[in-house]
Amino acid sequence: MIKLRDLQYLNAIAEHRHFGRAAEACFVSQPTLSGQLMKLEEQLGLQLVERQTRNVMLTPVGEQLVAEARNVLRAASDFEESARALLDPLAGDLHIGLIPTLAPYLLPFIMENLNKALPNIKFYLHENKTKNLLQELADGKLDILILPLLDGMDKFERFDLFEEPLMLALSPQHELAAKKMVSFDDLAGKKILTLEDGHCLRDQAMGYCFSAGADEDQSYKATSLETLRYMVTSNMGITLIPKLATLNAATGDSISYLPFKNPEPVRQISLLLRPNYSRMACIREVVASVKTSTKGVL
Repeated sequence: MIKLRDLQYLNAIAEHRHFGRAAEACFVSQPTLSGQLMKLEEQLGLQLVERQTRNVMLTPVGEQLVAEARNVLRAASDFEESARALLDPLAGDLHIGLIPTLAPYLLPFIMENLNKALPNIKFYLHENKTKNLLQELADGKLDILILPLLDGMDKFERFDLFEEPLMLALSPQHELAAKKMVSFDDLAGKKILTLEDGHCLRDQAMGYCFSAGADEDQSYKATSLETLRYMVTSNMGITLIPKLATLNAATGDSISYLPFKNPEPVRQISLLLRPNYSRMACIREVVASVKTSTKGVL
């Protein structure tokens, strides 16, 4: 009979493409992992792994069975979670995924209340780009995501948490800095500093800017909001910054943050989870706590 541990070894090889690193991830010796994989191949009558001197590759058959193995491992994990939820739905570990343009700015507002509302939950926070987080949620590595809602997220259940306005960030020396509010018309013909590809905020911001007649500044793409902020401080251009990031801005960072007149650009921040997730009592507490913590802030 095939054991879950064998499937975990196969999954580790698929992730790390290296016997040593896969063994470390599974907390076993390399000979143990390699030997168990060979036994699994003998049991199935199939070659799953191509063993080469410097790296490891899955065979086409191995690639197909890794996907099945992950389904089995996810089902086993969900079974364990369901059992824990029956014992105490408001206790245990909760792995939350957030994106880099949200995590450092939202967490200071919500974590204290979350810890008070759910004292028996141990929160694990994971920061990554949207595409990676969605895959990890689907694979069962994360329990929930808190991130901006985008097209293509329909396969997950969702709770809408709040709408976060986007503000225009510019140097006090910029020609628009004297205004108290700006409109889309003010962006016409302007060059907008952006994040690099892979950040969902880049796509959202540029969607608004293109509709206003602005264009992307191709001279440099930032890796983080803090880099964007530095570029604005240096009067290298203007950009859109989520409001939570402006509330956490350092005093004297020499940036003017201007709100938009209606229609105001916003991003919808939502909580995503897998369909039929077992710990709904815990999730409802998280949703209520986040909504309470952000009420009045935005």
